[in-house]
Amino acid sequence: MTQTKVAEQIILPTPFAVGDVNVFLIEGEKLTLIDAGIKTKEAENALERQLNERGYTISDIEQVILTHHHSDHCGLVDLFGGKELLGHEDNQRYLIRDDEFLDWQREYFTGISKKMGVPKEYMKYANNVESMYTYSGSKPLTGFLKEGDKVPGFEDWIVMETFGHSQGHLSFYHEETGSLIGGDLLLGRISPNPILEPPKKKGDARFKPQLQLNESLKRIESKKLNIVYPGHGNNITDVNSLIEKRLRMQHERAMHVRELIGEGQNTILELAVQLFPKAIRRDPALALFETLGQLDYLESIQKVEKQDREGVLYYRVTTHE
Repeated sequence: MTQTKVAEQIILPTPFAVGDVNVFLIEGEKLTLIDAGIKTKEAENALERQLNERGYTISDIEQVILTHHHSDHCGLVDLFGGKELLGHEDNQRYLIRDDEFLDWQREYFTGISKKMGVPKEYMKYANNVESMYTYSGSKPLTGFLKEGDKVPGFEDWIVMETFGHSQGHLSFYHEETGSLIGGDLLLGRISPNPILEPPKKKGDARFKPQLQLNESLKRIESKKLNIVYPGHGNNITDVNSLIEKRLRMQHERAMHVRELIGEGQNTILELAVQLFPKAIRRDPALALFETLGQLDYLESIQKVEKQDREGVLYYRVTTHE
């Protein structure tokens, strides 16, 4: 396959540690923007300026398609009133954010906090749910996309469900050129966080985002990609070697967690403090979710087992191989 440029990268600032976010312009039957940046005036100005440089304005965009619902990817959707906004159906609850959904988030993360051994006052996801959406847009999706769909107006772009970083995460595959617009599935400088999200319904099983992320990476690895257009950082051309590196490093981190447990028993919080002594203070939720992801992986390969004691999970190394 010949590597051909199929998307225009537009770089927008964010106030987050991850740095700038990429959105992508696709020209064709419908002028389409993949992702919409974060809800700040700086990002809006940068988007307008870079569209102008290409001969367009914000009002020229005919449809916006989301890779996922995180605020640095959906923040400016409100600029596109009257235009099509497409994404996975799971993104809808994060855009509408009705009272029932916010209450369910509080309840879910309060329960998860206890299981992790975290005092409730330290879990911002449980105590201040609204703060997570400071930079998010609120325009509802006008249509849903799912695995195998063709992108409207672009018959040669195929939708892939690539869950893990979020439950509604989509990537967009262009087979002829071996290209993928991958959101936060594969990043050049860092590995994406396996972020825990509440199930859609109470009583449903907990998601295991690290295992989902690994499966999503293996799926795109099979596509023989020439280039990935990522949500952050430079375009990726050494795709398969980077996927192999990410999977290898994740396994090594998990085995380090196993070593930390040793002959004892640990809560998720105790392990997260050892793994991420600085990050646990800056963003405890992400540190805890990453730690839980490694434990889910170790449990899946039968290297650890857990025990529930009075509502708190304790992990220990398995005594059998």
